[in-house]
Amino acid sequence: MCEIFCFSSKTPKQINSLLEGFYSHSEEHPHGWGLANFCGEDSFIEKEPLKASDSEKLREILSRPIVGSTVFAHIRLATVGEITPLNCHPFFRKDVDNRSWMLIHNGTIFNFPQDEKYRKIQKGSTDSERILLYVIDKVNEFEKTNGSASGEERFDLINDILSKLAEGNKLNIMIYDGELTYVHSNMRECLYRLKKDDELIFASSPVNDDENWEEIEINTVFGIVGGNVVFKGKNHGNEFIFTEEHEKIILEMLPDDLKKKYMQLQQNE
Repeated sequence: MCEIFCFSSKTPKQINSLLEGFYSHSEEHPHGWGLANFCGEDSFIEKEPLKASDSEKLREILSRPIVGSTVFAHIRLATVGEITPLNCHPFFRKDVDNRSWMLIHNGTIFNFPQDEKYRKIQKGSTDSERILLYVIDKVNEFEKTNGSASGEERFDLINDILSKLAEGNKLNIMIYDGELTYVHSNMRECLYRLKKDDELIFASSPVNDDENWEEIEINTVFGIVGGNVVFKGKNHGNEFIFTEEHEKIILEMLPDDLKKKYMQLQQNE
């Protein structure tokens, strides 16, 4: 599918080596890369529908110090949506309160009744972008009735959304609202974390040789600020187990050129 990465720290740190380790996995995820650094005036989001190891733009970015306290990265193996800039992660939108939201996703959405509505208004064609549009709608509904949501209220809202959306869907996901980072996985051996001092790092697979990486608790939404877990939801029980039927559905979704590439990559694993 894809791989996702998040670095959260109390103070800005240089993380080039972590990012280089993460992007080194791009041979198995060749359909795009993304990088978002939220660090005051130096904030940026860059993405490109190329294999990370082939990207001159990414090579140039990583040749300079990447310093940040909240950083996200993504490499894409396309299952839903063509290989275009509009389908690369991260996705970014604002709610009615002018709060910016960012999302990266590893997985596939098989069961999402509201899907058709968002197909008509999204910019690209991925199920991941449709998740963000759904989240924004739910945030807007809440704030139109209740006013600006506090951090705890936003966490409760996102926890409820992701807990329900996890049923029948592979939902390894990270969302950022400018203050809180939300992290969730509902499939075993798909997301790991490393805690070091005031840093908390999440990745689909370990990105360095540190022995203290541990698999995160699945079926649980975490709220992260400054390298610490500040909110934690209850285990919702909607674990996703990939089956041959899911494989068939993915292959039906893919155009012929991506279908061949997807099957080749699966055979190489």
